[in-house]
Formats: sequence, structure tokens, C-alpha cells
Amino acid sequence: MKYVVAIIKPYKLDDVREALLALGVHGMTVSEVRGFGRQRGHTEIYRGAEYAVSYLPKLKVELGVSDAIVDRVVEAIREHAHTGQIGDGKLFVYDLSQAMRIRTGETGETAL
Repeated sequence: MKYVVAIIKPYKLDDVREALLALGVHGMTVSEVRGFGRQRGHTEIYRGAEYAVSYLPKLKVELGVSDAIVDRVVEAIREHAHTGQIGDGKLFVYDLSQAMRIRTGETGETAL
């Protein structure tokens, strides 16, 4: 089992979600996060005053998947979150040693 974490632009969430549903991913967790990478934020003007926005809004998508589909999941996220512009995000894949569905007590891949 693998734990996939993707940091993406907020407006790409629906595209990523639809692609993952098509692969049979039944659930994910989405959190609003803020951060910066190579783009290092930007400046904005509000009521005539210029100020720096150091941390940009992003979404963190987290999901557990079976080893059998992890490559397809990673490719689907990459393809549907990609804009070609700086700030598209990052994707991380971790080993997932255990998973449990709290309601039923199912463990392993059946809990995913």
C-alpha cells in the first residue's frame, strides 16, 4: 500500500478528483494549505498599497492506494494538475504499512 500526497493549485482539484474516481479511488482527504516554492510568492496592490504575499494558497490531497494502481494514480494526478506554469505543485509517495477502517475494523487494502 502507498500513501500519496499531492500539493496542487486549488482550481485543479475537480480535474484531479474526476481522474481519480475514474481509476476507482473511493476517497481522499483535501486540506487548504499555504506555501511557496520556486515562485517565492508575489506582490499585490490593495487600496493603493503594495504588499508581499509570501505564501500562496494550495490544496493538499492525501489518499491511500494499493500498490497495483499507485503508478496510474501518480500519473493521473500529474496529468490533471499540470498547467506548465511555475507553482503546479509537488507529489510525494510514501510506503503505507497499515490502514484500518475504524467503523468495521477492516485492515490492509480492504480498508482503503
